[in-house]
Amino acid sequence: MNRIVCLLILLLASSCDYFEKKKVYPEDLLKEELQTFNWNEVDTYPTFSNCDSMTTKEDLQACFQNTLIANVNDYLKAQNFVVSNDVNDTISLKIQINTTGLLEVQSIKIKPETVREIPEIDSLLHQSLNQLPKIYPAIKRGQQVTTAFELPVIVKIN
Repeated sequence: MNRIVCLLILLLASSCDYFEKKKVYPEDLLKEELQTFNWNEVDTYPTFSNCDSMTTKEDLQACFQNTLIANVNDYLKAQNFVVSNDVNDTISLKIQINTTGLLEVQSIKIKPETVREIPEIDSLLHQSLNQLPKIYPAIKRGQQVTTAFELPVIVKIN
């Protein structure tokens, strides 16, 4: 009987840690949350007002990209290019849209042959992007966020 009492006292004394509450620090919660956070995806892509009717994330992305590319292509088609050789190039535009919806060109990759035939192509691309309708920024967890895109612009002049 004495052994049982001793055993019970020993068990109760050693199990006190079981009832102890652990302190949770906000910094630890933030670190844990940031590790599970997918930084490469947004909840809502940047958009134009003509994309308001789209409901799915994929449709919004496609509408944004199609509207952007269509505006650039329409602007370039309106120019009267005179070239001595055929031009067939896929220009790579790297753009960034900040939290207020302002578009900034990060880089433009153009073949040297295209620049020789159309020396003003760089400035024309910038002008076409300046004439875009209002852009509404991407949203991640209810906050407006900066996003970056790489878009192809096909230039074909015969």
